[in-house]
Amino acid sequence: MTPGFDVEPFLLSFRLAAITTVTLFVISVPLAWVLSRTRSRSKPFIEALVSMPIVLPPTVLGFYLLILLSNRSPFGMFLNEAFGLELVFTFEGIFLASCIYSFPFMLQPLQSGMEQVPVKLLEASYTLGKSKLETLLHVILPNIKPSMLTGLIITFAHTVGEFGVVLMVGGSIQGETRVASIAIYEQVEMLDYGTAHIYSFILIAFSFTVLMTVYILNHRYRISG
Repeated sequence: MTPGFDVEPFLLSFRLAAITTVTLFVISVPLAWVLSRTRSRSKPFIEALVSMPIVLPPTVLGFYLLILLSNRSPFGMFLNEAFGLELVFTFEGIFLASCIYSFPFMLQPLQSGMEQVPVKLLEASYTLGKSKLETLLHVILPNIKPSMLTGLIITFAHTVGEFGVVLMVGGSIQGETRVASIAIYEQVEMLDYGTAHIYSFILIAFSFTVLMTVYILNHRYRISG
């Protein structure tokens, strides 16, 4: 390791990614279940709204989140006065921003998997007297394991690698918001290409490992299924 190498940005990135992934999984499961079964006219609107972070430039999303969460906005002032929360340039702020930015990467695989579950399985579960919650936990989720793994792994990896949203909302505060992607940017700015190479190689290796894991697990599941 070079003298400028610091492991803390990676630990912070993995911590942020873990908390974001768990939170989004809990939120996305019921929402994906509703979207996969509804025929409401509002469904395309909700899907488009949730999917916006995929096509929206991260700096645009980060800019408006910065405005929304700042103490100068009505929402930011409310959070500060009612709960004592300051979300700009804090870990809590980049956590909220990460949840919004990574939401579609969790929701879409879950929804896609649930839409492929045969209706007969649901009808059989209801016939046996199972509630909707029991059906979701004991019938739906066990039958969409590849989708769950894809959502969990891709969301974690996507959160680790995000840059624009975190920079806009959190800046670069050591031990608070300076994640790995921001650390690379700063090393390049300081012309410390040696450390930037190390940071970048770690993220490249991590990204490749994540994608390979997704493909291997899904391949094994298809074979065993």
